[in-house]
Amino acid sequence: MDRKLNHPFYLHLIRKSLALIAVLFGVVTVFAGSRVLTGSDPGYVVFLPLLVYNTVMGFIYIGVGIVAWRNVHSGRNGAAAVFVLNLLVLAAIWMLYNSGGAVAIDSLRAMTLRTAVWLLLFIGLFWLSRRTAET
Repeated sequence: MDRKLNHPFYLHLIRKSLALIAVLFGVVTVFAGSRVLTGSDPGYVVFLPLLVYNTVMGFIYIGVGIVAWRNVHSGRNGAAAVFVLNLLVLAAIWMLYNSGGAVAIDSLRAMTLRTAVWLLLFIGLFWLSRRTAET
């Protein structure tokens, strides 16, 4: 199976799939964030600084996905940067939540999901960049 995954066709398909996931995740993030910022009620408590951060990051997710579509090494670096930024924000809102700050558990869950998605995208692009360098 490993030999099959090293075939250029499969490497290309995996890269395009990871890039597409990043772009789609960004589009959904921008759409959802923009709706709430323009007055739509999401049905849960919103922490405005986190909402603005996530909406802006949605555009960055799209950009990183486009970069990954074109170049796996640059995409890997972009995914690493997004993961680290999201991890830092997750740590900050976790500390706010634990100190009784204005952060709802929904915000913590959503940021955990974003961080996990970008960790997986980074791992995939990292693996792919190593395979691409070997072939």
